Amino acid sequence: MSADGSVSTNSAVKPNGVGHPLWLLAEITYKCPLHCVFCYNPIDYATYGKELSTDEWLKVLKDARAIGAAQLGFSGGEPLMRDDLEIMVAEAHKMGYYINLITSGVGLSEKRIAALKEAGLDHIQLSFQDSTKEMNDFLSSTKTFELKNRVAKLIKQYDYPMVFNCVIHRLNVDHVGKILEMAETMGAEYVELANTQYYAWAHYNREHLLPSREQLVRAEAVTDEFRKKVGDKMRIFFVAPDFYETRPKKCMNGWGNLFIVITADGVVLPCHEARMLPGITFPNVRDGGDVKSIWYDSDAFNKYRGDGWMKEPCRTCPEKEKDLGGCRCQAFMLSGDATNADPVCDKSPHHQIVLDAVAKAQGPEKKVLAIKPLTFREDKNSRLITETEGSAAYRE
Repeated sequence: MSADGSVSTNSAVKPNGVGHPLWLLAEITYKCPLHCVFCYNPIDYATYGKELSTDEWLKVLKDARAIGAAQLGFSGGEPLMRDDLEIMVAEAHKMGYYINLITSGVGLSEKRIAALKEAGLDHIQLSFQDSTKEMNDFLSSTKTFELKNRVAKLIKQYDYPMVFNCVIHRLNVDHVGKILEMAETMGAEYVELANTQYYAWAHYNREHLLPSREQLVRAEAVTDEFRKKVGDKMRIFFVAPDFYETRPKKCMNGWGNLFIVITADGVVLPCHEARMLPGITFPNVRDGGDVKSIWYDSDAFNKYRGDGWMKEPCRTCPEKEKDLGGCRCQAFMLSGDATNADPVCDKSPHHQIVLDAVAKAQGPEKKVLAIKPLTFREDKNSRLITETEGSAAYRE
């Protein structure tokens, strides 16, 4: 296991060639006090079923650990909105998981962090939306910036590595330097500047969020200079948005390869967003199937394993092992067919869709898009925003 909590790949496989999952993401609730415009939770999450109970979650964790899952992420929504989180952490610790809490910080009081430490929590990833109160609170439609700063101090006080995450997009990409300075002041050891990947709410708001190429180049240059300044004191990861690549990412390191998601209502997925795909019935742990049989034997998890499902140009592409055709969800969202080559790839017959989106994002200070408002995580918070308004909030 590395210093940042990642687990090395175990080569053990079943006779049918399917390895075991290493990373389990437990999305224990979709409830969240934040209303971020780039949230990856499904837009229709309010229609989903009742959340798994404590006992149901403990069975899921036990079953997944039994087939090899070693790294566990508690996520959401905001996982701290579950008052049984400490119970889950304690039991997962006994099972031998390395446990990561992925949080906005809302709800992480000193009492709770002390309890989580005692329970065996290994790692906390804290998210910010920007480097100032005005923009952080605007982008999440909350008043949480000062609370997040208090939580950052608690994380250091309780001897956790400071893992700082900020989702980057058009409205804050020009603030990367200040965001990095803030992370340094907090004593962050790990910083992830995760450019928005355009799914769920971010896909809906893409025309407002996709940065220009000039902005990205400038932000990467600022990041590189900052790396030189801090040296080994801070590890900084700058995750580029797919839309500016000519090859797609190897999504989740391959469908049903290393990564498994259990949603708040018990649906089991190979990635965060797969539930959107039509024609696939994803199993639910409440329907009698155990995690082992779902992972190895379900039609859903075997649907896009390997390359037998591929059509041209992926089927005969000499690079197909590098990206496995890209992201099935992105292919569906952009081209309407999950079996198509990911349109991010410049070999895809649908690549023009990506080029058109990128072209729209170019130019200095793009004017407000009156096509539709910038929509926050809850429809009741929908409103129109201009970039000059956002910039003014940052300057105040």
